[in-house]
Amino acid sequence: MQIIFRDRAFSFELLRTLGTVYYGGADIGECLSTAYRVKEGDFESWYTEWHRTADRVCKYGDECLSLGHKVSARQAYLRASGYYRVAEFFLRENPEDSRIVKTWEDSVNSFNEAAKLFPHHFEFIEVPYEGTTIPGYIYSPSVNIDRSSATKGSSRNTSRPTLIVTTGFDGTQEELYSQCVVAALQRGYNCITFEGPGQGRVIRKQGIPFRYDWEKVVTTVIDYVLNSSHKNKEIAEVSPNRIALMGLSFGGYLAARAAAFEDRLSACILNDGLFDFHEVFVRQYRNTHLEPIMTGTNADLVNIAVLATMGLNPRARWAFSHGMWVFGIATPFELLQKIC
Repeated sequence: MQIIFRDRAFSFELLRTLGTVYYGGADIGECLSTAYRVKEGDFESWYTEWHRTADRVCKYGDECLSLGHKVSARQAYLRASGYYRVAEFFLRENPEDSRIVKTWEDSVNSFNEAAKLFPHHFEFIEVPYEGTTIPGYIYSPSVNIDRSSATKGSSRNTSRPTLIVTTGFDGTQEELYSQCVVAALQRGYNCITFEGPGQGRVIRKQGIPFRYDWEKVVTTVIDYVLNSSHKNKEIAEVSPNRIALMGLSFGGYLAARAAAFEDRLSACILNDGLFDFHEVFVRQYRNTHLEPIMTGTNADLVNIAVLATMGLNPRARWAFSHGMWVFGIATPFELLQKIC
């Protein structure tokens, strides 16, 4: 399915953004009017037009807040956060481009402004991880729980099932709010999101690339949640026997890997299940001259062929540029070997 753009990458990212409309992450009119201004296949035009929309909607949020219209302000800030994320998406050819961090920060800051106005509990967390920390958010549909009534033997149950959500190859945890969190809260779940190596802040500010053994990441999140969830009186306790993990996109591989080693998970959702990430790259060029080259072992030939394709194909240009950045490697050949 394609919309507005002939370029498959641009069309997909527009559809991805439209998919958040249901839970307030975007507005159909704002998305379509922005997309029609974007020049086909032009990364700079994409950035300029989505950033312009994000700035306008964020300013509208400021105006609403100043007038005391908190619901409208919250909705505007949430949409602005998503539009800043979309604007930054294709800035990958130069990982040192200062707009990457600045626009990502604008997305996070807009989200945090929206979070101040959420009708449910929200808390930012820093999860200890191998000498540093990784960022996360905890959401709970219950606030101001009276734990004094939850004495031993009491019939009152203050614990809740908890959904942990991991994003994938190119997502941020702010995006997960409209994709997963709101639906989970409406169904009575606590929800926890986080960014691990190769994702969000962890790659942009901390420079830590992806790792394949995602159980090392998920285990630290579960440890943190079970050891500290009781400390905040506004958050319903995490039921230790009712923890589910959901992975989106490449997160479908990451979550499956974590679930294979983390026995405290009672359920795992793979949306979608990703069996072979290398295949995702190669199948884009099936039945073309590139397929045998990309699956070969001649590094120079692979690099020459892929770089030439990146110059002609915006989707390939983004995918390989982003992949080399988030996996911390320098050439297309190294990326293809890394993800085998």
